[in-house]
Amino acid sequence: MENLRTAVKVLKPLLFYGVIFIIFSPKLKAQEFNCTVNLNTEQLEGSSYDHLQNLKPRLENYINEYNWTEEEFRPEERINCQIQIVFTSGTSDFTFSAETVFQIQRPIYNTTANSTTVLLSDNAWQFSFPEGKTLIHDELQFDALTGFIDFYSLVMLGYDFDTFSELGGSDYFVRAQNILSLAQTTSAVGWTRNTNNRRNRNMMITDLVSTTYRPLREAYYQYHRLGLDQFVENANDARQNVLDALKEIQTTKRRTTSNYLFDIFFDSKSREIASFFENAETSLRLEAYEVLRQTDQGHLSDYEKLQN
Repeated sequence: MENLRTAVKVLKPLLFYGVIFIIFSPKLKAQEFNCTVNLNTEQLEGSSYDHLQNLKPRLENYINEYNWTEEEFRPEERINCQIQIVFTSGTSDFTFSAETVFQIQRPIYNTTANSTTVLLSDNAWQFSFPEGKTLIHDELQFDALTGFIDFYSLVMLGYDFDTFSELGGSDYFVRAQNILSLAQTTSAVGWTRNTNNRRNRNMMITDLVSTTYRPLREAYYQYHRLGLDQFVENANDARQNVLDALKEIQTTKRRTTSNYLFDIFFDSKSREIASFFENAETSLRLEAYEVLRQTDQGHLSDYEKLQN
């Protein structure tokens, strides 16, 4: 059976004639990502790092031209992705430190709008990139440069698949965890559980594969498929489904000890949630505000308009 993610997107009205063509033609195999990489080297001193300009196209090719899954992705279904890399230091042996932000978007069914699926940041990437270094995809042999990209590519896939089918991203989160386990057999920076930093790769992937946080992932599906994607057909039901998802997130957060995954959700979604409920019926809008006030105090300024 074709993956639900593909089935959902193929139904877009603007692709009506494309659907007819697809029905009567063989399935196509395409890569999953349509990713743009931006580099900022302003903090690096000296001219010995000129070869870094080659990293942007090589990373884009590495991510976009690889088949990360066994699923059928048509060209119009590729996941829009942006990666911002800010280099913070470099050494004479071409060892670099960088802060990185990953963002992916998904379409909202029956509209021309997109939703930011997830926004992830990492400030502890350290890797070697001498001139002429070849980027090779190998999930069984860890490299600090490609292993980092592999890890976050799989995490982004996991989040994307979770929005189209309940717990649909599990396999990709497990593969990301395998990369983390392999990295921990090396001396690579940023892969251990750091109790002084509650936002790290180890904690994130450990929580994503834990049954404890499964209700949060299930709410992720409800928020997107039963909320955002249903808005055009029935706005009231869609808002109620999103509110129910937020209540589930609230309950799960109260029962758990780590806020990291909840912070990721609300960092990615707070403004979207506020806009989603802005024109809702008064009782529903105020109920949403109360849930958000109790659950996500870090973005209260985004929710203030829901009180009016």
